Amino acid sequence: MACENFGEDTKTSARETVGPYKLKQHKPWFDEEILGFLDKRKQAKMQWLRDPSQINVDNLNNIRCEASRLIRNKQKEYLKTKIEELGNNSKLKKY
Repeated sequence: MACENFGEDTKTSARETVGPYKLKQHKPWFDEEILGFLDKRKQAKMQWLRDPSQINVDNLNNIRCEASRLIRNKQKEYLKTKIEELGNNSKLKKY
């Protein structure tokens, strides 16, 4: 219990001093929706660690799959739009 309070106090003080977590510039597809899923995955993992029942294992596996699928789809969508953008730019330069 004291460890949980210490961890939360550390996170709170870090947010106040350093500020909120900023998205990395080299991953423009990484957005708030992904952060939400990663937080959800972390909570499911903590629940599984506290109570390693089969229900919690299944819940964690489902959330992991959802998070991986979301990240994969965001990356594909970003790359697809980037390729289309580059294709359009190259067509404009030819004419």
